[in-house]
Amino acid sequence: EVQLVESGGGLVQAGGSLRLSCAASGFTSDDYVLGWFRPAPGKEREGVSCIANSDDSTYYADSVKGRFTISSDNAKNTVYLQMNSLKPEDTGVYYCVADVDSTTPLCFGEYWGQGTQVTVSS
Repeated sequence: EVQLVESGGGLVQAGGSLRLSCAASGFTSDDYVLGWFRPAPGKEREGVSCIANSDDSTYYADSVKGRFTISSDNAKNTVYLQMNSLKPEDTGVYYCVADVDSTTPLCFGEYWGQGTQVTVSS
């Protein structure tokens, strides 16, 4: 059973930075994708960013492109999200997600963590 544990959320002023971490365990296949979801207006959720461990290829939502950077330590099964130039609209619960047996950097959310709160004040 895949388990995901997030950390690094908090309160920050607009323009500031946060770094989220997600420690994953329980993988039984060689290939997997790790990423981050958050609630989004007008839809159930938004895929913020995802990364495939097979080749470290990445995906970014247009709303965060140029401000957020996803990276991973495949030996530790850990994914990070460096968030810079934060805006109040970035506020929300960020969920770490995982998909197994995939080599494409797209997140579908087979597994979810508990989430970590990010609050950006104006």
